[in-house]
Amino acid sequence: MSVIFPVAVNVFRESVRDKVLYNLVFFAVLLIAASYLLSQLTAGQDVKIIKDLGLAASSLFGLFIAVFIGIGLVWKEVERRSIYSLLSKPLRRRDFILGKYLGLVFTLLVNLAIMATALYLVLAYYAWTSPESLSRAWEAPAMDPALLEAFALIFVELMLVTAIALFFSTFSSPLLSAALTFGLFGIGHFNADLKHFESVVASPVAAWVARVLYYLLPNLAPFDVKSQVVHGQPVAAGYLLLTSAYGLVYIGALLVAAAAIFSRRDFK
Repeated sequence: MSVIFPVAVNVFRESVRDKVLYNLVFFAVLLIAASYLLSQLTAGQDVKIIKDLGLAASSLFGLFIAVFIGIGLVWKEVERRSIYSLLSKPLRRRDFILGKYLGLVFTLLVNLAIMATALYLVLAYYAWTSPESLSRAWEAPAMDPALLEAFALIFVELMLVTAIALFFSTFSSPLLSAALTFGLFGIGHFNADLKHFESVVASPVAAWVARVLYYLLPNLAPFDVKSQVVHGQPVAAGYLLLTSAYGLVYIGALLVAAAAIFSRRDFK
């Protein structure tokens, strides 16, 4: 662990110095603030719009951070040939992979915290300036603590996306890694359709392949509870724990696979 920590800290420092990261966070916070202006155009749906756009912006820009920084974690070291000096030190390749991953996860945590704070500030200002007659009609209070539940699952989902990006980056180019990661992200949100694919195809083979892919590919749909939270519907604690556990198990499998591939990679 003493070897992993410096690698993680270095990744965090590099990410903080990355101008792309600042731009993404700036636009996310700007979009959250802009949701307040948009809410003025739709009477009766104002708080819902602020929450919905705020959560969507946090998820979207968090995705960009996870992918575009995640795919370069290994590639940059190989491209700059600094990988040779790193691996010549008492640093195992699996520790290198884990350190890179934890550094980006911490970067995501900090940036999501900034976005969540920005969203709560916008909601606090709106609640402060809204008449009491309007606030009584809201399905959930403006400063609803349940928003943190949505942010928690967004964070676990982004952790999973980061693991996917890191896995692909151990054996492919940045462009291909980004394409594959975005592809799996899109498929992951419609993965449930594969389970019942036999109802739309006549081929038993195609149905069997779809069922295998359903269990093999990540299922990201359960991580999206934005709609429930925005409309004031409770999200059970058991659901949060079970979904988070699924994500962590999948992340563990991806990191083991990434470390195994990276350990066998020849840099000569």
